[in-house]
Amino acid sequence: MNDHTSSLINVWSQPQPHDIGYSVDDFIALLKQPTIIRLSGRDTNRSRVVSTLLHGNEPSGLHAVFHWIKSQKKPAVNTVFFIGSVVAARKPPVFSNRHLPEHRDLNRCFKGPFDDYSGQIAKLFLNFLDEEQPECLVDIHNTSGAGPAFAVSICNDLSHQTLTSHFVDRLVVTNLRLGSLMELSEKGIPTVTIECGGSQDEHAHQLAIESVDRFLLLENVFRESITDWGLEILHNPVRVELMPHATIAYSANPVDGVDITLPPDIEHLNFGVVDTDTRLGWLGTKGVDCFKVFTQEGKNVALELLRVEGNQLFPKQPVKIFMITTNPTIAKNDCLFYAVTCRL
Repeated sequence: MNDHTSSLINVWSQPQPHDIGYSVDDFIALLKQPTIIRLSGRDTNRSRVVSTLLHGNEPSGLHAVFHWIKSQKKPAVNTVFFIGSVVAARKPPVFSNRHLPEHRDLNRCFKGPFDDYSGQIAKLFLNFLDEEQPECLVDIHNTSGAGPAFAVSICNDLSHQTLTSHFVDRLVVTNLRLGSLMELSEKGIPTVTIECGGSQDEHAHQLAIESVDRFLLLENVFRESITDWGLEILHNPVRVELMPHATIAYSANPVDGVDITLPPDIEHLNFGVVDTDTRLGWLGTKGVDCFKVFTQEGKNVALELLRVEGNQLFPKQPVKIFMITTNPTIAKNDCLFYAVTCRL
């Protein structure tokens, strides 16, 4: 199946439709480890990269890769697909593990340390990109919960806005640095992360399939178009995280003995303006102290963002919140949601 197999990453050039099985489940079963797929384009002097499955429970990007290979279309330029957390994705039930417990989150490893399994995968891919020097990279994800699609970038210049416009109409520009792949923009490779929507949402898979198809066929992905000016742009979100020993539950009513209870339908707040009268949930005896909300500069702004009345949690100022999760494991190990302050 592969032209080259290292101990950690496979490299596979020009796979044919019959090579990848009859379904996305077949495809992931064939991929035993992280895999780089190479496809030749009409213009062989340039290349683009589409990264997928950095989180093993986010399969929309893999759907897009599978459908592209099945289509037998010729991309405008040489194309590289990187399929990252294959090992986590393959562990039953398929596409249910963000990463394995013994491994770090791959999308937190692109600034090192590089001395463990996930770090070595990240470093090998970074070395590959240094040699490849693609004109751009798009990293496709699913949101942790249900919600509308959006893009994330560390840059807000025209090239990043234009890249975004081929996929979605909302861009979050962040100054947070977590060791994620999109931070490649700092190395001169325009990079955006596309959050397609929930991992169980067929619309998210379809968005990935259609937008990757459009992206790979374009001769010039940086050419301005009218859609470039239709982006909603949000700046510098903060991560609302739980303190290490805090506990969480999801329920329509407060749960005794739990530090924070969130309503099970909280995902409906994704990207809407949440005013100061909107109850986010209920707190236990720790109150706001069960949260940490750090800016990039290291300032904890939990008390500036959140307020408590009795045992009820509210925003202290109007915010837009997104990436809300109802998965307690992700809430504990990653974050509850992101928030951007706004004015009504």
